[in-house]
Amino acid sequence: MKRHGSPPGLYVEALIRADLDELWEHTQEPALHQRWDLRFTEIDYLPAVPGEPQGFRYATRVLPFLAVAGTGVSAGERRRPDGTRTSALRFASSHPLSLLAEGSGYWRYVPTGDGVRFLTGYDYRPRWGRFGVLADRAVMRPLMGWATAWSFDRLRLWLERGITPERGLVHGVGEVVGRALCVAAAWGLGGPVAALAVAVLALVVPPLPGTPAARRCLRTPSGRVRAPRLLDTLTAPEGGTARRTTTAKEQHA
Repeated sequence: MKRHGSPPGLYVEALIRADLDELWEHTQEPALHQRWDLRFTEIDYLPAVPGEPQGFRYATRVLPFLAVAGTGVSAGERRRPDGTRTSALRFASSHPLSLLAEGSGYWRYVPTGDGVRFLTGYDYRPRWGRFGVLADRAVMRPLMGWATAWSFDRLRLWLERGITPERGLVHGVGEVVGRALCVAAAWGLGGPVAALAVAVLALVVPPLPGTPAARRCLRTPSGRVRAPRLLDTLTAPEGGTARRTTTAKEQHA
């Protein structure tokens, strides 16, 4: 249970018109997962122990010469009576530069007549005391929510349209640069008022269909959020505690 006044957990949902098995593979296979998920640079499975959840190591490169790493455990249910699938994980990082001390979350795969509802709910505990809490609320949490949604849409484009994650990143950077150049040109030709008008348009006009966009994903659940019971079978990896970090709204299913 989260304490009163704590920020809400993160939620992202995308409708992906792809085969359920293909979506499962692209999200559960580390070599594929790290290609589309902006939050991770490396994901590697640790040696498996029969009958135990799968351990993994992750790393995020924040500078060319600096990567922040951590470890986690995960488990999945590929066959559920209602036709859905789910996976859950707990993770922790002892790296002193990691604002995320520990956390937990889950993925759900819900087949529909129009594709698969792929959704995630997760939360974490920041470190660095009061400063860390403020930095998380002001910067990290909004950034993590955006990065998750942007990554989900990049995965959607890969599975639906064959636009690889690498191409999707190029498209995204290209659009940002192009819109920034338009604002700069408006400033040079018409001054600050014209530049402001173009900047507003640059923010409002939807991205091109082949460019990943966080705005295409649902960021607030349409109903009560339910964390899977599978999450309670996992214990925090070394460097974390067994504290639950799912949101207060969540019930188990």
